[in-house]
Amino acid sequence: MCRRFVTLLPYPGDLALEQRDARVQFIQRIALEALAGEEAGSAEVSFGRPPPRSLVVVHCSAASDGPGRLSTRVKRLFAFDHQCGTKHTMPADLPDEMTAITIKVPGGPEVLTPCRMPLPSPGEGEVLVKVAYAGVNRPDVAQRQGTYPPPKGASPLPGLEISGTVVVLGRGVDTLRIGSRVCALVAGGGYAEYCIADAELCLPVPESLPLDQAAALPETLFTVWHNVFERGWASEGETLLVHGGTSGIGTTAIMLGKLFGLTVIVTCGSSAKCARALEIGADHAIDYKAADFVEEVARITEGTGVDLVLDMISGDYLARNLKCLAEDGRHVTIAVLGGAKVQLNMAVVMSRRLTLTGSTLRPRSTEFKRLLAQEILEHVWPHVESGELHPVMDACFPLAQACEAHRRMEAGDHVGKIVLAV
Repeated sequence: MCRRFVTLLPYPGDLALEQRDARVQFIQRIALEALAGEEAGSAEVSFGRPPPRSLVVVHCSAASDGPGRLSTRVKRLFAFDHQCGTKHTMPADLPDEMTAITIKVPGGPEVLTPCRMPLPSPGEGEVLVKVAYAGVNRPDVAQRQGTYPPPKGASPLPGLEISGTVVVLGRGVDTLRIGSRVCALVAGGGYAEYCIADAELCLPVPESLPLDQAAALPETLFTVWHNVFERGWASEGETLLVHGGTSGIGTTAIMLGKLFGLTVIVTCGSSAKCARALEIGADHAIDYKAADFVEEVARITEGTGVDLVLDMISGDYLARNLKCLAEDGRHVTIAVLGGAKVQLNMAVVMSRRLTLTGSTLRPRSTEFKRLLAQEILEHVWPHVESGELHPVMDACFPLAQACEAHRRMEAGDHVGKIVLAV
């Protein structure tokens, strides 16, 4: 026998109850009220807000412990969508709070502080992911320093890419299931035990791909694919120059470039890093501390120059990069580590028909990122699923040691991606 009892009392997670046990006790009390006078049975107890917000339904069973006494047990939790009537299972044991890394004030790595905060709740088209790993990227460092604030509406927490398991489906999500292994591009919030992600920005993680590697893919894949192949119009047979060849972006650019038929030249800060870049797949690696990369590019290309430069330095590199470009060459800027202001001779741009462009990914609209995700799923993800494309991994730090991960990134000694284990 099942009795149904519905109330629009606030969902227990919104009651500021500090412990999960208190939430379960609250649910059980309501279930007992629903089963008052019964020796045994079950009840579905609904909590929520008026439409269009989702109800949360708890299915409880009750058994007699003697005259007038019932014991209850939470069996499962459902989320009902008011508009389409769909039902999705979600765990009954989600905590009310999570550990996350916050930035109290701009500053050095030491300002990254673990703290406790309420779980976020997914909205329409979103999912809640139990984070296994979070990628560490240069934009996180810039946000910590106070030079790259999160866009309007984004989580103030750092972290732009995650991997993990879907635990809650927001309203209207029908492309994912509870328990799906995903990695996702997020606009913030990755440095936490749970993170909200747009469902269409979640990429399926094949069983053959470890979750630490999955967390190292979204930010660099989205960035390189968009800037090299969409904004930079890279085509098979062309030559690409990449600065920072052993960074996360650099290693991804090498591998994607080789997959799609490009000759890849990179610059690195030591002979050891040059050797590593060649192992990863670069055709040529230039130690910029030991040689002039402009002269080396001219030598390698026999004076013709490269078709495309992917630059994260800017500053005084720009004029030198233009000297490396062939006629009708393209220059794409994705960061300004060497300075945002430059002096430019537009006569050179005009006479050689050069194209200068650039982009930042985080502030772009969700609609744009969804289209980009579709292209990556179609053109790049099959190489991930086959094992042909996987990130170069550098180091993994516990979430509580996010400050140490930032120190390693700023030291510049890493090769490939740094991730946090959550």
